[in-house]
Amino acid sequence: MTFTSRRSGRWMVAGAAILLSGCASFSPDGGMGIVTATVSRDLGKDAAALRTPDETSAARSTVKRLLSKPLSADAAVQIALLNNRGLQAAYNELTIEEARAVEASLPPNPAISLSRIAGSVEVEVERRIVANVLALATLPVRSEIAAARFRQAQTIALSETLRIAADTRRAYYRAVSASELASFLAQAQSGAETAAKFAIRLGETGGMNKLDQAREQVFYADLTAQLAVMRQRAASERESLIRAMGLWGDDLAFKMAAALPPLPSRPQSLPGIETEAVRRHVDLQIGRLELDALAKSWGLTQATRFINVLDAGFAGKTTREKATGEKLRDRGFDVELQIPVFDFGEVRVREAEATYMNAVNRLMERAVNVRSEARDAYRSYRSAYDIAIHYQREVLPLRKIISDETLLRYNGMLIDVFALLAEARQRIAATTAAIEAKRDFWLATTNLNTAVMGGGVPGRSETARAMSGASAEAPQH
Repeated sequence: MTFTSRRSGRWMVAGAAILLSGCASFSPDGGMGIVTATVSRDLGKDAAALRTPDETSAARSTVKRLLSKPLSADAAVQIALLNNRGLQAAYNELTIEEARAVEASLPPNPAISLSRIAGSVEVEVERRIVANVLALATLPVRSEIAAARFRQAQTIALSETLRIAADTRRAYYRAVSASELASFLAQAQSGAETAAKFAIRLGETGGMNKLDQAREQVFYADLTAQLAVMRQRAASERESLIRAMGLWGDDLAFKMAAALPPLPSRPQSLPGIETEAVRRHVDLQIGRLELDALAKSWGLTQATRFINVLDAGFAGKTTREKATGEKLRDRGFDVELQIPVFDFGEVRVREAEATYMNAVNRLMERAVNVRSEARDAYRSYRSAYDIAIHYQREVLPLRKIISDETLLRYNGMLIDVFALLAEARQRIAATTAAIEAKRDFWLATTNLNTAVMGGGVPGRSETARAMSGASAEAPQH
């Protein structure tokens, strides 16, 4: 169908000008505002997307300064936030989503076609400027959907930042505890070696039978094996920390603390742990944004379910007669409408509604799981604290008293060497358990923070992928 109008071109230009006035623009920080603000507030750290040589140089200077001193857990997290290339890749994805959001806010480019037909009598020159009217009509809604996706991408970038921070902190505590255990077992092995040699001499003089000699030697052999295993474990845990911080080359020579941080004087009291987790958990924030985008996508599907292609635009046709050379101009619209003979849009509406409810139910499920995970993380935290503080305040002081009294009795020749060696075994076991309990407490602390804030999702969630699939049918320009 063709409708003639001399003012069609003016109307299209005016309409395009109005649409352009509502176009989105790139943010000064590339969408990093929510990431940097949350990381600064909740972690006390700096996160930055390194997009220029100056930013990269500044981050490198900070990393070298932190590595010049014995590494702490906070320093390791800060290095990872600035130096982990996987995290920087996540920030690059945020920039990509912002570009897509800006692109979605722009009206479609018109298509210009020119045809020339020469006959025996006249020459016809036909010009057409075609614009996607459907894309223009749905531009505000599509722009809102793209903006919602960009907000979702910001939250995903925040989730990835929190995940990297938590993984680095866990790697640090494991590496330090493994190194501390290796150092302690090395000291214990040295003492066991001395005892084993002493047992051999006693056996040569007849002061110790073969059974007791074998017991001392096997204790030394067991400690040697444990030390070898722990040294390998310490090396592997250190490599895990190196990967989390993104280090290589000369940076690998950093030094860690000799022991884990001391326990706090009292544990945290979090009566509203569930409410806090539901309010702050980044996974639930992502889910809410996904629902918002899905709702907009559903409304767009309903609004356009009877139209698949609707292209309209200004069409101009010039006819030149060969005999007189006179130009004849005709103007009008060229409209193409696809009639839904077989599919009236019911399939798309049903699919969109089911996809939306799928996202709703998954978000509700995640909310229930977040509440449960928060409760479980807090119980684990309190249990780990109680166990670690029990070793610190009860077991280790008592073991020290027993060890000192045993040594005094041995020096006073009130007990034999066998009682002294037996006490050494028990002291080694208690000290090893105390170091592991302290490590478990700091890991539980990290897990508690993760349960409240989130950061356990390395990529897009199931509802995000469902949203992408549902919106794939939305009109594009």
